[in-house]
Amino acid sequence: MPYAQPLWRQIRDDLRAKIRAGIYPPGSKLPSTRQLADEYETSHVTVRRAIDSMIELGELVGRMGIGVFVAEDQEES
Repeated sequence: MPYAQPLWRQIRDDLRAKIRAGIYPPGSKLPSTRQLADEYETSHVTVRRAIDSMIELGELVGRMGIGVFVAEDQEES
């Protein structure tokens, strides 16, 4: 039986796919954590974990009091 990924990883992977597809181009602001939690039907803590993992890898940039943005230097995969 395949091992299911935790929900925060599924959200991270979906956000990455949306970035690659141009839904969230480099420099664009992501929806708020609350909006994403509503979209994914989960808690803001789960969404925040996905976003934090992407910030740690340099894929997203958090700007205090402004929001979370797609990093400008996205590499083509």
